[in-house]
Amino acid sequence: MQKPVIRPRRLRQSVAMRNQVRELNVHPNELVLPVFVREGISEAQEISSLPGIYQHTLDSIRGVVNEAAKAGVGGIMLFGVPAERDAVGSGATDPDGILNRALRVVAEEAGDAITVQADLCLDEFTDHGHCGVLDSRGRVDNDATLERYTEMAVVQAESGAQIIGMSGMMDGQIAAARDALDDAGHDDAVLLAYSAKYASAFYGPFREAVDSQLQGDRRTYQMDPANRREGILEARLDIEEGADIVMVKPAMSYLDVLADVSAESQVPVWAYQVSGEYAMIQAAALNGWIDRERAIAESIVSIRRAGADAVLTYFATEYAQALRAF
Repeated sequence: MQKPVIRPRRLRQSVAMRNQVRELNVHPNELVLPVFVREGISEAQEISSLPGIYQHTLDSIRGVVNEAAKAGVGGIMLFGVPAERDAVGSGATDPDGILNRALRVVAEEAGDAITVQADLCLDEFTDHGHCGVLDSRGRVDNDATLERYTEMAVVQAESGAQIIGMSGMMDGQIAAARDALDDAGHDDAVLLAYSAKYASAFYGPFREAVDSQLQGDRRTYQMDPANRREGILEARLDIEEGADIVMVKPAMSYLDVLADVSAESQVPVWAYQVSGEYAMIQAAALNGWIDRERAIAESIVSIRRAGADAVLTYFATEYAQALRAF
């Protein structure tokens, strides 16, 4: 029998060898931790569909920031959960609203150790749960929503957000926010465009986390899961409008889109390992069906391998700590 000439297994024969030839290594600063801050609670409350993840108070968020920064996590993305909501999401632009207060607390606590990021969307703040203002027929009004987004962008920047995550999927939102920020003297604010954000079933636990009031769905503005080329189109448009970073969301079910966008983009490309993706790993691990730590690592590596320069993940601090211990 002729012996094989090419033997790829030579490079797999030991831990040291595998480490030496590994094509990709994740660094803690490539991870971003999404965090929920809720108004009207006296202590952090665990989210039942996201085991290990909490709705935080303005006090408990300080410990989260310090733990993440100590682990080397690159950023904190804040989501606010208000006690009261209305049709236009007034709490989103109130300087004393929960998200803007949280931004000030986190900016003070973080210093230069970690980037302070804010989700810019109305869904947490509206009594109908949609990401925008509704017209007389109950449809999301794109251009009226842009006016609210520009107000939000300025207030968030003034509250301490260094990176503003434009997640609402309104046409023209990046250009509108960029103009408003520049006019207000915040030309150093970074715009993270949720460019390819799909109408996904994997957002389920997030709805609990922000106490979503949504009735119906968001398919008129979030993307059809069947569309791949459209993801590149959305990213191109956002870059042309001035996006500093573009995003693909969810991550694990859209690795093809992520790879496409990464191959074309001249700006950093991020991806969001969303609540349902986190919850599936946690649930399977709790049932003893998978090796939890290996599954966490493999999932995040797969997202980076597909082209993400950074990953938003609820595992960020835990995985960063594991990487530092390795």
